[in-house]
Amino acid sequence: MRKIGFDNDKYLSMQSEHIRERIGQFGDKLYLEFGGKLFDDYHASRVLPGFAPDSKLQMLLQLADQAEMIISINAADIERNKIRHDLGITYDLDVLRLIDVFKSYGLYVGSVVLAQFTEENDPAKAFEAKLASLGIKTYRHYPIKGYPNNIPLIVSEDGYGKNDFIETTKDLVIITAPGPGSGKMATCLSQLYQEHKRGHKVGYAKY
Repeated sequence: MRKIGFDNDKYLSMQSEHIRERIGQFGDKLYLEFGGKLFDDYHASRVLPGFAPDSKLQMLLQLADQAEMIISINAADIERNKIRHDLGITYDLDVLRLIDVFKSYGLYVGSVVLAQFTEENDPAKAFEAKLASLGIKTYRHYPIKGYPNNIPLIVSEDGYGKNDFIETTKDLVIITAPGPGSGKMATCLSQLYQEHKRGHKVGYAKY
């Protein structure tokens, strides 16, 4: 008798329901950091028979009416033209690709965060202008001296408090990125700090 290694339909149903439950636990909003690839995840499909390369994306589509996407990119990666070696394109071009893919599936892309932004980073500013021409909001998050160990500074008005507050409209905010080191977790934690200041009940989870 042939056994199914992974039940994709069960995965979609259970995971989307669990995320809805987590949103309900916190009240106003859930920031959900997504590790790995949301689609084209051929590694996972190779090691887990039955797992579709776009299973994570299909799961999010079940929550599309509640969700918005925020894409985080490290501004330093723009400056040094960091490459996604699996695709052969720079991280900034991949952000544009991700925006197009998400929109094509009907997912709302709320904004792009430029993490570790500095005023001297002209390529990041040019990318910011490019996104503005496409109607995409951008927000700046700044380096924090001693991060991640200097907790008193990080959790203060001179730390997370200096970052732009990202305006969101949905109760599920998905934070994704073109690759590791792009500032997904820092973006979530900065938002938690700023939301708390505003008296909002929000939560964070990592998928």
